[in-house]
Amino acid sequence: MTEKLEEKQHFNLQKDQVQPEALQLLPEAMARKYNVVPVEVNGNVLRVVMANANDILALEAMETVSHMLIEPETASIEAVREAIDTSYRSYDEIAQQIANISLPGGEETSIEEIQSDTVADAPIARALTVIIDGAIRARASDIHIQPEEDNVRVRYRIDGTLHDTLSLPLATAVPLISRLKILAKMNIADRQRPQDGQLSVKPKDRPEIDIRVATVPIVHGEMAALRLLDKSKALMTLPQLGLLPESLGIYQEMLKVPYGMILCTGPTGAGKTTTLYASINTLDRKGRNIITIEDPVEYRFKNINQIQVNSKAGLTFANGLRSILRLDPNVLLVGEMRDAETASIAINASLTGHLVLSTIHANDAIGVVARLLDLGIEPFLVASALIGVVAQRMGRRVCRDCAELVVAPPLEQAAYDKETGEERKEFLYGSGCKTCSNTGYQGRIGFYEILRISDVLRTMLLKGSNASELRAQALKEGMIPLVRDGMLKVKAGITTPAEVLRNAYSAD
Repeated sequence: MTEKLEEKQHFNLQKDQVQPEALQLLPEAMARKYNVVPVEVNGNVLRVVMANANDILALEAMETVSHMLIEPETASIEAVREAIDTSYRSYDEIAQQIANISLPGGEETSIEEIQSDTVADAPIARALTVIIDGAIRARASDIHIQPEEDNVRVRYRIDGTLHDTLSLPLATAVPLISRLKILAKMNIADRQRPQDGQLSVKPKDRPEIDIRVATVPIVHGEMAALRLLDKSKALMTLPQLGLLPESLGIYQEMLKVPYGMILCTGPTGAGKTTTLYASINTLDRKGRNIITIEDPVEYRFKNINQIQVNSKAGLTFANGLRSILRLDPNVLLVGEMRDAETASIAINASLTGHLVLSTIHANDAIGVVARLLDLGIEPFLVASALIGVVAQRMGRRVCRDCAELVVAPPLEQAAYDKETGEERKEFLYGSGCKTCSNTGYQGRIGFYEILRISDVLRTMLLKGSNASELRAQALKEGMIPLVRDGMLKVKAGITTPAEVLRNAYSAD
């Protein structure tokens, strides 16, 4: 048995279809307790994949419950838990659980009644728990709770796209949002102003998850958005981000420069913070003093000093950055350069022997240079301080369980041909399966544009060259544009032309 298990250590759960009839033989609670997922039924044999195939008690329990002979195989605990989440996930089950909960009324529900509803098995508490647990199982990054004219709409953002999950009676809006405010330590009585808060949940067999909560009054009541911060997914390395080998080499060389500034740009949700965290994880944390100032601090790291912005206490990015410079830092991570004052202090810090990493909003890598100039930074300071820029977007990965070659629309074919110089009609698309909730996609990949400031570009900056001239020179020096980077990932079968055009479209 041990020899057979050792031969099957690399069992790939993602490529193996989990049979629905196998799932019916083991309840979800047992699957989570023993970290096991039933895969296939062959006669009177149930094939399962588990983290510890030598767990005799688990094997005996499964045989008792399923009335089958158990054939175990081994996979990593992370892969097993992900397979449990995707296999047992069902939004209909969530809706059914909510329907079975007798929820209190709407506007007539008093604050005192809601505040007294603090026990875990109270109706409104159970309803909120079901919604959050469902989001965690679905790998959602955000939950949106939106009151509408005749119902409350609950949506999960999965792989960057919002999905309608369930619809609740309008009467649940006030008590549900109020319960959420209590947990996030917000003012339950104030329903007229936007509020922010935070709470933590501890799911079974998972690390603790922090949830950022924001509420705002809308026409039909109060809307809430919950950002789920899964600490187990924070520690990504640079190779895991999806950089092409050439781009990865260039970026790693940029990080070796002892002082200067590296900026990351892209829209909200493009993965900029993840890239910066992966960057500082490659640096020497014992021999260097690394200090971050963030709003908010999303993930916590060992051997790194992290500062949380607190505007009410007068701790802003600019003020915090001034204080950090008196703490003998080697590396500074500034969550975002939002204003001219922060940008000026960061530029000066990068010129006085510090490596500064930060984010800034612009459309592409060259647009960052124009943005710095727009913030009032002199061209000679930009030319002297800037090491390079990373522009990025996120696109969805094709689901590997249901991927098949499909003829693409002419527009997508033309876009692929333009970027790669290769005529091609068929591309991998997901047809939709239970693994990907019938979306055809599972997980995300980054599209990157790496701009390294060369001596020629510095000279052009000093001469006042415009963005078009700078971009032409960068392309001449080998910069891979966002769209081309995405299309190269289409060529590798990772994503689709539609995802590249949707996320990395350029007017060029």
